[in-house]
Amino acid sequence: MEFLDFTNLAAVQEYEAFVESRGGNFTQSTRWCGVKRRWRHEAVISRDVQGHIRATALVLIKRFPPPFKSFLYSPRGPVWDYQDQNAFRDLMLGLEELARKYHAYSCKLDPMVEETESAKVFSLRSAGLAFIPWQQEDQTIQCRSNYILELNGRGEEELLQSFKGKCRYNIGLAQRKGVTCSVCGKERLGDFQQLMEETRTRDNFQMRSQEYFARMMDSLGEHCRLYICDYKGKPLSGAICVQYGGRTSYVYGASSSAHREVMPNYLMQWEMIRWAAQSGCDVYDFQGVPYWYDSTHPNYGVYRFKTGFNGRLAIYAGEFTKVFAQRYTVAFGRALQCVGYQKLT
Repeated sequence: MEFLDFTNLAAVQEYEAFVESRGGNFTQSTRWCGVKRRWRHEAVISRDVQGHIRATALVLIKRFPPPFKSFLYSPRGPVWDYQDQNAFRDLMLGLEELARKYHAYSCKLDPMVEETESAKVFSLRSAGLAFIPWQQEDQTIQCRSNYILELNGRGEEELLQSFKGKCRYNIGLAQRKGVTCSVCGKERLGDFQQLMEETRTRDNFQMRSQEYFARMMDSLGEHCRLYICDYKGKPLSGAICVQYGGRTSYVYGASSSAHREVMPNYLMQWEMIRWAAQSGCDVYDFQGVPYWYDSTHPNYGVYRFKTGFNGRLAIYAGEFTKVFAQRYTVAFGRALQCVGYQKLT
């Protein structure tokens, strides 16, 4: 077991090559550390007998005022072969060392393991991690329910024809009405932020700052794109999209209430799916669809919109926790009920 030297360019490149080749999430990239500037960061590495990387875990460290000490979080981590228990034990030794170094009371991991993948869930639990099945959407840091489109090497025309008829019609309608969807630089972040403000007011959710989105674009570089849909010279919708490890993820989105009849959101999703297909990605990830099962919930419309692209629901197992100091964990759990998980991420 070792820790990544972030100042060693060759070591960082080796780490990135491993995480990307194993389909790791972009939040396991060292680039993500530049976005989460209020967190400290470490990366644990396990190697095989030949010296090749076999497992990694990027860990964010959040310090809290007394009595909470520190909290370790590996977002969508670790990255490893679930049949290699020796590698995971190596990573656990690294987490324990980090807990001592930063006086952490617990560590959370939320790998992209679906709840139906029982062998992987068993492997994680066998390593001594606490796990609560069937956690609700508002009890986990990351949304457990995502909607994904598996591309399976299909070309653009085949993908388009696979969408539901109404979805295809709405994409064509946006094009016929003159809606344009462009990949933009940071000079359009002001427009995107205004759309986010309007969306927040309409849908009542917490939102990021313009500076946060700028850090995403700076830190993730070519992996991150800002899309803006314009109509008659005015921005109608926008999105922050990230491509990493064979997966293109729709991370943040916003839209205006004006001119919804020209269907800009459909065209915007189609352009991001095209980017995924052109880049040879395996998956286009629409990201969270919380409360997809409740047709009366305000978020249900998000799920209904995404199903038009004829993908599938992916429900992840949730969070696995290593507890180092039980009394602090209980206190922290109570604090979370007051401030909410959103402030952690």
